[in-house]
Amino acid sequence: MTELLKRVLDNNKRVQEAACSAFATLEEEACTELVPYLGHILQTLVYAFSRYQHKNLLILYDAIGTLADSVGHHLNKQEYIDLLMPPLITKWNVLKDEDKDLFPLLECLSSVATALQSGFLPYCEPVFRRCVSLIEQTLNQNIANSQSPEQFDAPDKDFMIVALDLLSGLTEGSRWTHQPPCTELQFNAASVRQSSFALLGDLTKACFQHVLPYIPEFLPILGMNLNPEFISVCNNATWAIGEISIKLGAETSKYIPLVLNHLVDIINRPNTPKTLLENTAITIGRLGYVCPHDVAPVLHQFVRQWCTSLRNIRDNDEKDSAFRGICQMIQVNPAGVVPDFMFFCDAVASWTHPKDDLKEMFTKILHGFKNQVGDDNWRRFTDQFPVQLSARLSAMCGI
Repeated sequence: MTELLKRVLDNNKRVQEAACSAFATLEEEACTELVPYLGHILQTLVYAFSRYQHKNLLILYDAIGTLADSVGHHLNKQEYIDLLMPPLITKWNVLKDEDKDLFPLLECLSSVATALQSGFLPYCEPVFRRCVSLIEQTLNQNIANSQSPEQFDAPDKDFMIVALDLLSGLTEGSRWTHQPPCTELQFNAASVRQSSFALLGDLTKACFQHVLPYIPEFLPILGMNLNPEFISVCNNATWAIGEISIKLGAETSKYIPLVLNHLVDIINRPNTPKTLLENTAITIGRLGYVCPHDVAPVLHQFVRQWCTSLRNIRDNDEKDSAFRGICQMIQVNPAGVVPDFMFFCDAVASWTHPKDDLKEMFTKILHGFKNQVGDDNWRRFTDQFPVQLSARLSAMCGI
């Protein structure tokens, strides 16, 4: 590492370029093993700002962003912030809005903001204002171009995408709160909508009070973007709907007709990518958690695919809320799960450490079915189970 850092400051530009790229690769592999050496690394990378010219500066931004991604919150120490932020902000202030060099700097700052968390707060306002300004400029160009395409050039949507991604970094890292941008959710470019929906989900988690007034505008737009032909857009829209429903609670009911049929179609679609399937299942579960009576009537349309989609994901909060939803829907409409009950049992067994009250919900449903069908039928049913599944259910639910 020491030798590489020496070469990062080499007098030869090509050596600088190769060493900086190599160091970024080392960062990706070493991750938190770099933490004890952060002071030395940052001193070197910051000194490189005064040595590097245009092309190598772009590689330097990447090396700093990769470092932030690799060490995360360990970067949030005042001595490191005092080293790193002044040269970044100097570059930020020097570059003009239309300068393409803003892209790598914005991406770098997005990683830094996420890593520094509260440590980025002193820099939030100017960075936030510039991001919103870049978004507004792109939107205004888009409007002008659509009205008079012969007079105005098409807007460079990349400025908007990187600005939105940086806003997501600010939101995730420092819980910065502000009114969310609305108009870009309707932007034609899929890549802009993908970033917008990611930002909307982050804002929902971080500062829902600022998102709440715009829900009547946002949810119909999200519903219109549940199109699996655009996988990343659809994925982020699906995730944002799930995050909003958890915060909005029972009031989500009026929006369920806008989204539920699309989500059921996606989960039953052949060859849907795994991530989209899992996100869709989680969001359906969350909708069922906050509004079980609205979703339970169509339980039979998705329960098998729902169970197979979520049986392989590890225990986490999203899985927890989704399974609470499926349990509530089964309690409202038990007939909806009967033909696929073995799949539900298999999904329950995928849990390693469910919370006690969730485990009680599983136990209540399993024992309820056993009592309903009688011991003999239950035995015939469970005789079809693989040995491991029977053992897991017995240990978890005492059945």
